[in-house]
Amino acid sequence: MKRWAWILHRIIRQIWFRAAIISLLSVALAILAGIVTPYLPYTFDVDIGQRSVGTILQIMASSMLAVTTFSLTAMVSAYSSATQLATPRATQLMVSDPTSQNALSTFLGAFVFSMVGIVGLNTSAYGHDGRIILFAATVVIIMLVVGTLLRWIGHITAFGRMADVIDRVEEAATRAMADFVAAPHLGGRAAIAVPQDAAAIAGSQTGYVTHIDVAALQATAERKGLRVHVDVLPGTMVHPARHLVHVEGHVDDATHEPLIKAFTIERHRSFDQDPRLGLIALSEIASRALAPATNDPGTGIEVLNALLRVFLALRSRPTDGLPEDEGGRRVYVGRPSLDDMLTDAFGPILREGGKEVEVSLRLTSTLSAMQANLPAMSKPIERWAARHAKRVGETIADPDDLAVFERRYAQLWPAHV
Repeated sequence: MKRWAWILHRIIRQIWFRAAIISLLSVALAILAGIVTPYLPYTFDVDIGQRSVGTILQIMASSMLAVTTFSLTAMVSAYSSATQLATPRATQLMVSDPTSQNALSTFLGAFVFSMVGIVGLNTSAYGHDGRIILFAATVVIIMLVVGTLLRWIGHITAFGRMADVIDRVEEAATRAMADFVAAPHLGGRAAIAVPQDAAAIAGSQTGYVTHIDVAALQATAERKGLRVHVDVLPGTMVHPARHLVHVEGHVDDATHEPLIKAFTIERHRSFDQDPRLGLIALSEIASRALAPATNDPGTGIEVLNALLRVFLALRSRPTDGLPEDEGGRRVYVGRPSLDDMLTDAFGPILREGGKEVEVSLRLTSTLSAMQANLPAMSKPIERWAARHAKRVGETIADPDDLAVFERRYAQLWPAHV
């Protein structure tokens, strides 16, 4: 995805964007009711008093202000709950929730429409026909508000709860994993050994790489006759001493800047282009649930189920990049390994849940299911299964629980017994 398209996609997901758009549409609708009146080819015979329309607008303005405040408070409370109970990494997913954004934007838009309508009535901006049009628009807005309110009531009962947070993180992780399968090297070619004479280029910012515009790197490489080796991936922490790329060819000041600008570096990681962040977030949820202070193995099991579904997105195995003669690609990009992904997903769970026999049974079953569905990646999965069995033997003190695990492990992993 090009940088401008990625930025536009992120702007659209911001909570203020929909609120601003709907508020502007509300203002336009209220103003339009007064502007179009002189151009109507007919007049309305219905008599609607100015006070009746104004009274309805005043009621709607006061009620929408209260509902908007309540909705915003409920959303902030849900964000705080998700941060404390699950993981702070899930907050960015909840902020971009379209249902809550639509509800808040609709309520705010209705309030703005009411205020503009009241101002227009008090300044005699609406004639007889204008008040009728304003009344009709008010009825439409009320129906829209009622429908949105009913949907918001049903949505807020689960918004920010543990199951809701797990589902959101799983969806984001699955989407990132599917994008990884479709373009494991972000549109470039598989990484190769970097020549010793390649020039190293580093940026001046410190933070996480959240986006790499491979298309921009390709355009620069074609224009200058270069070969670009990308040294970092989305999710990598960089600093002024960390190289972003190595370049084969002559690099002048005019080339240096566009190469650096192809990398977006921010303070926090983003789920876009980063399949490992979703795995980390899910693992953090399970780790917190399995901590002695919480002791919630059920949540740990739900997270393992979610992790299995995320990893099964790899059934369409990622390719190794574009062939040498396809498209004249001059950008070489690495990709996260399955070992890294398994460490992100199961490392904290293995550390916190090794002493819980229920979680241990589900973890070994999850790894077995992954091996059955991902035969090409069986070796690292088998290593993690063996590591898990060793950890369980060291941490479970109850001989009966240990015997239960050993029987299940022997059934699922007979070659390791």
